[in-house]
Amino acid sequence: MNYTLHQLAVYLKVSELKSITRASEELHLTQPAVSIQLKNFQDQFDVPLTEVVGRRLYITDFGKEIAIAARNILDEVHAINYRSQAFRGKLSGRLKLSIVSTGKYIMPSFLSGFMKQYEEAELQMDVTNKAKVIISLEENEVDFSLVSVLPENLKVEKLELLRNKLFLVGEGGHPFHRKTYDKSILDNIPLIFREPGSGTRHTMEKFLERNRLQVKKKMELTSNEAVKQAVIEGLGYSIMPLIGIKNELKNGDLKIIPVKGLPIQSVWNLIWLKGKKLSPVADRFLTYLRREKQHIIRDKFNWSENY
Repeated sequence: MNYTLHQLAVYLKVSELKSITRASEELHLTQPAVSIQLKNFQDQFDVPLTEVVGRRLYITDFGKEIAIAARNILDEVHAINYRSQAFRGKLSGRLKLSIVSTGKYIMPSFLSGFMKQYEEAELQMDVTNKAKVIISLEENEVDFSLVSVLPENLKVEKLELLRNKLFLVGEGGHPFHRKTYDKSILDNIPLIFREPGSGTRHTMEKFLERNRLQVKKKMELTSNEAVKQAVIEGLGYSIMPLIGIKNELKNGDLKIIPVKGLPIQSVWNLIWLKGKKLSPVADRFLTYLRREKQHIIRDKFNWSENY
């Protein structure tokens, strides 16, 4: 066999995404280039790595085993590079995070100073929904995850980063003018939900269940941005994290509707597997957060205390 590291990287990305098109986009290669590398890699095995059924690409059982081996090989190559840099006195390595989609509004603020201080460190951050975040953590694919709802059946350690407040919001010209509304208002307005698996949806549903509210589910959307735009356009109302609507509140595109029992309070937690041996860069990042988080909160998120 005479496969290259480049072929391993291409095959691993194709196996993860199950799409040559998406793999080419993420690798910044043309589709023909990815197809050629995939074929050259496949030609070195007598057993198929992939198969196409209809127009969908599937990874065979053998292909899945090769993907695991490819990931291990590439991780070792990265480790060699990092050890070489560490020998020269530089902190380096790949910091791997998975964060829930609304976490994109806060995580960059906690990363910025660290990445500027340690320029040799690399960052790999996946922004997705809560269910996928927990899977990546459980399978030890990442160093840390950022969630507002702690996993129930996974032993983790945590560092509290920031309070999370969720309010009922409507478009800026909504007709509600009372100082405070009873929770029963939620029975009479069309609500927009996030998709199943979302931490925001989980928190919202727990609140509705706890208060025995029978609501009208107007629609279900798969991102915080989509929900935000739907509310701005007057398609309904939603319970949304304050952290993601700062500019819209300031511009008057959205307005908080004051309701008894709201905001819902939770906490953004950085979590990692209990007993996990952290890499040097992950350990340094945790030390940095413990030392700097209060300064970051004061400098970047002090505005939220006004709500």
